[in-house]
Amino acid sequence: MTTGPNTDGAALRHVLGHLLTPLLMCVGMGLAYLGAFHAPEAHDLRVDVVGSGPTAQVLAQTLHDKGDGALDVRTVADRAAAITALREQDSYGAYVPGEKPELLVASASSDTSAMAVEKVFTKVAAAQDAPLKVTDVAPVASGDPTGQGVFFLLVALSIGAYASVAVIGGAGSVLPLRIRALLAAGMSLVVSLIGTLFAGPLFHLVDQGLGGVWALSWLYTAGILLVGVGLHTFLRRWTTLGVMVLFVMLNFTSSGGIYRPELQPGFFGALHAFWNGAGFVEGVRAHVYFDGHALGGHVLVLVLWLLAGIALVVAAGLTEARRRTANTRPDPAATPTATEKEAEKEAEEEIEEAVAV
Repeated sequence: MTTGPNTDGAALRHVLGHLLTPLLMCVGMGLAYLGAFHAPEAHDLRVDVVGSGPTAQVLAQTLHDKGDGALDVRTVADRAAAITALREQDSYGAYVPGEKPELLVASASSDTSAMAVEKVFTKVAAAQDAPLKVTDVAPVASGDPTGQGVFFLLVALSIGAYASVAVIGGAGSVLPLRIRALLAAGMSLVVSLIGTLFAGPLFHLVDQGLGGVWALSWLYTAGILLVGVGLHTFLRRWTTLGVMVLFVMLNFTSSGGIYRPELQPGFFGALHAFWNGAGFVEGVRAHVYFDGHALGGHVLVLVLWLLAGIALVVAAGLTEARRRTANTRPDPAATPTATEKEAEKEAEEEIEEAVAV
């Protein structure tokens, strides 16, 4: 069977139209990842100098001035106060001057921030011809030596969630919205349980509080799935790109899993305050390593994203109801219309694109 020039031209235009999606993904991923990670540089990184005498004050002021905005250096009265600040994530390093200088860090808060602080104070100790002792007051679990395992858990949960969105929206587009919402809720449970299995028994990323890690995982994945299912009614074949922008490009880069906001450009640092990936990463850290300090704020972020997903599903339901009433009811015995065939083809292509991504 041969095809004519018109048919070939239409097919080519169809393919070119779909190639726009990977091109936009390429541009978006490059801007997001390179913009967030290519040149980490400290700004307003809070560190403490332990001591209340003139020597400590002069050292703190000197470091602050030389840092030119990179460090926010303060003094604390004693070692106990410095440890409290570290365990409440109000500080990312504390220098105890003396003949045997010591640097206190909390690697569970951010290993890259701890390394940046250690680099600064190693030079300070070297200027005094003294070796620097480094004490980690909040070390990470033995199964997560780099402290970045929580970030990669975030990646696994996110992929499971947003890929499920494409399948539910594509293959499940003929189902009533309430069924699609129930499928999203079920998949959020399954994906969160898989993530918990990774975090605990399989890779030992955490050595305590596994139940809380599951709860945070479920809140996170349920939010993504409901937002995605709700958006599908409005975005259709652009849903995959939309959820990738929301939950990969902007999400992974602002989560703080690799670099905290103090080592990133201001845009990603601002997103860190309210994006769901940051809520998950910081929530797990607070729950597992910092005795739940500030956990409520991170849970609130995840709950608000979940509520946003519920609101989008409700809006999608109202929109689909209006569309149904606006269209004439088709005859069940009639041959599917060209529009219906096109919608079915579009759904299949959407699933293929999502799987390929």
